[in-house]
Amino acid sequence: MTTVTRSSAHQAWLARARSALGGAVTSFKPPDELAIVISHGLGSRVYDVDGREYIDYVMGSGPLIIGHAHPAVVEAVSRQAALGSTFYWLTVPAIELAEKIIEAAPCAEQVKFVSSGSEATFHALRIARAYTGKQKILKFEGGFHGVNDYAMMSAMASEPTPYPQPIPDSDGIPPQIAETVLVSRWNDVELTRRLIEEHAHELAAVICEPLQRALVPAPGFLQELRRLTEQHGVLLIFDEIVTGFRLAYGGAQERYGVVPDLATYGKAVSGGYPLAAIAGKAEIMAVTDPSRRGRGEPVAHLSGTLNGNPVAAAAGLATLEVLRQPGVYEQLYRTTELLKSGLRELAAERGIAVQVLGEGPLFQVLFGEQEPKDHPGVLATDRTRARRFGLACLERGLFVNPGEKFYVSLAHSTEDVERTLDVFEAALDSVRD
Repeated sequence: MTTVTRSSAHQAWLARARSALGGAVTSFKPPDELAIVISHGLGSRVYDVDGREYIDYVMGSGPLIIGHAHPAVVEAVSRQAALGSTFYWLTVPAIELAEKIIEAAPCAEQVKFVSSGSEATFHALRIARAYTGKQKILKFEGGFHGVNDYAMMSAMASEPTPYPQPIPDSDGIPPQIAETVLVSRWNDVELTRRLIEEHAHELAAVICEPLQRALVPAPGFLQELRRLTEQHGVLLIFDEIVTGFRLAYGGAQERYGVVPDLATYGKAVSGGYPLAAIAGKAEIMAVTDPSRRGRGEPVAHLSGTLNGNPVAAAAGLATLEVLRQPGVYEQLYRTTELLKSGLRELAAERGIAVQVLGEGPLFQVLFGEQEPKDHPGVLATDRTRARRFGLACLERGLFVNPGEKFYVSLAHSTEDVERTLDVFEAALDSVRD
């Protein structure tokens, strides 16, 4: 692997980052020889502090679906910042953004804002427990719902889960949490049906990513989840933090035609600013009504100093206005398909077994003969080779999270696709043996 050439100033920034931040601000941490410090982003590109340019397929881990520093978002944020940054109360942008989410999301009758996806899923589960009076939740192995304690169960397990017992993904999680979480296998109708039927009396909710990472739901799987949860009095929660406003303007609910009881949103809805949301049926969301506390009723407490932040809400409104324009999703799908089909052709020419997973403007590259349908299938692929491929892309000027998803935006151009396929070709050659 070739070390990225850096100036002494860049190296100094990296040294300061290692000292002050442990070298990273998230779990995304490339090896030191490829680590960079980003100066700025514009459109489909990011630039390091030496001015080196990368085509960005991280896109802030997904939220920048219309690109970096989109003029409409910059203008909206600047306008709102001049009016005030936060108030801990109702503002016009927050009200308007909630209304836009309700218009777009089939399940949404009412919205509550928080600041991150981890908060959104945490509060959605709390709402479900408060509404149903039951304590357990069911999630799917390999499904990622943020980094709250309930979510970090068998999300990143490197070994198969002993269903339905979860494997905690981190130290520091109280063992009692694991006792309230059941784990099933994605796309496995029979196992999921059995777990729901056996635990319906204590099961508050089933939570899933309707597109789990890059694993497409099997035909009828989401429909059966909806039928089973309705039949047994269990809430169905779609974690649409990745899929919302990305797979379609109405998210996975529109794409797959299945309406949950609650859904969580982030990423595109915030235009890249810290904001997330829980949306759902008014009857269920009513358990968060603070006026109920005045009547002596228990409340699923949902508070945060920056909830509904007007600057973030203004960014979200500007982003959704762009996404509502005709032809937007056709362009997103078309650009992504060019990348996916081009990569498949390059791999086939070299006799390399590659699986390019995903739907809509995101995809993941795995190495193996069989297309994975669930998390054990993902574990059976050559993950080391997938990471090497990602590192080779990073070394050659694509900003990627090695071994993880590629996010495509409206800002990615035909020129970006051509240059990216050139990099894919060289990266495939580098991992050929």
